Order: sequence, then C-alpha cells, then structure tokens
Amino acid sequence: MIVVKVGGSAGIDYDAVCADLSARVQAGEKFILVHGGSGETNRVAEALGHPPRFVTSPSGYTSRFTDRQTLEIFEMVYCGKMNKGIVERLQRLGVNAVGLSGLDGRIFEGRHKDSVRAVENGKVKVLRGDHTGTVEKVNTGLLELLLNAGYLPVLTPPAASYEGVAINVDGDRAAAALAVALKADALLLLSNVPGLLRDYPDEASLIREIPAADVESYLDFAQDRMKKKVLGAAEAVAGGVGRVIFGDARAGQPVSAALAGAGTVVS
Repeated sequence: MIVVKVGGSAGIDYDAVCADLSARVQAGEKFILVHGGSGETNRVAEALGHPPRFVTSPSGYTSRFTDRQTLEIFEMVYCGKMNKGIVERLQRLGVNAVGLSGLDGRIFEGRHKDSVRAVENGKVKVLRGDHTGTVEKVNTGLLELLLNAGYLPVLTPPAASYEGVAINVDGDRAAAALAVALKADALLLLSNVPGLLRDYPDEASLIREIPAADVESYLDFAQDRMKKKVLGAAEAVAGGVGRVIFGDARAGQPVSAALAGAGTVVS
C-alpha cells in the first residue's frame, strides 16, 4: 500500500501523475491518492471577492485563515473542481476512482480549533472564527471497503471535527496520518519542486537523503508550505511508515520516479 499526496500549487502536471498511477494500479499495485488545491482556491476566492488570508503562527508555520465563507470556497474547489477533475482523469484511463473528502464517513477526524494565534506586524494576535484543525484520527473502514472492492480512493480535505463540523486540515499531515493508519509501505509527497532544497529555490541544492531519526533537524531548510511536508514526514516515519519521498509532480512519471528514489528520501 502506497499513499500519494499531490499538492495544489502552480506547475503540477495532474495528467502525468494520473497516467503514472493508472499504469501502476493496472499492474496490481494498491494506492490511495490525496490531493490539494491551494492555487486554484486562491484564484477562485479572488474572483469571488473574498481573497485568501494567510497567517503565520509564532512557531513559523503558514496556514490559510478559514472563516466560514473561505471554508465554503475551499470545499467548492477541493471537493468539487479539483477532486472530480482528478477522478475524471483516472476514469478515462480505466481506473475506477472514487472521490471523497475527509468529511465523508469521517475518514479524517480531529479537533476544531476556533481560534488561531498569528504574528501580524511583529505582534501575536488571536484570530477567532477559524475552521481549522489537525487530523488526530483516521477512520479506515470505508477506505478498506473501497480498496477491497477494487476502487482507488481519491481523498481531499476538509476533515470532520468530533462534533461533525467541516474543518480545513493540512493535506500533507492528513496524508501522513493516513499512511500511518494503513501501515503504508511508503508515503509520496509530490509538489512543484524536486524535493527538499538546501538553498531554496536553487534546484541543484536538492537534499537526496534524510535519516528517519533526524527529520526535524531539516526543518530549517524548509520554506513556507514545505515545513508542513517535513513535519508530516517526521510524523509518518515515527508512526512506522517505511519511507517518505518528497518528489516532483511537474512532468514525466512522478510516482515511479519518486519510488525509484528521485527527490528527497526519508528512511
């Protein structure tokens, strides 16, 4: 079992990811695909007159401030356009994909954080009305039904809070929690860079290998959203996932290349 998370930033070649996955699924391998949609969500939010607001926590992590209107735009793009676009690509390639959010069947579950601490103009503020959280529990029953019946699940945030409220969760950390829950052999985190770069954005500075016991010491090299990927990788290997690979989803055969060791391998 391999969990593949493909990001939502500019430059990602979803056709290439789906074609590569299709070939491997038809050769008998089992996958679950988790996807993002941040770039398209930003574009749609701007067009709807409710532009995105990003906040930075005191510990340096950047996230989307998700008020109720932002959550509805987020669901429209992630669960609608992005999810069904990927499912359609896979169906056209002969893969019986099923698209679900983490809210469906409470696949992803966690605590709703109504407020978030953010640094603005050098001061720490508490922002209320947030609809975010962290995946604390993965309910695998529905996924196992689908996998055993020959379907390929295509998953996306949001998750469900314990009260059943939709919450925006980080897709990389959700994929890491999923990989741990399913005892996956590997977790691939595919994005629009070749892996973790020692000197971002210099792609020649790719870090090829990270020892599993030492992942968090590499956080200093991670810029912006890559920090959550490194954190997710640390959580996955600590939870027993065999290896985590940060790979490039911009062209070629992204899944096969990552499994062959292209990118940054955490093991």
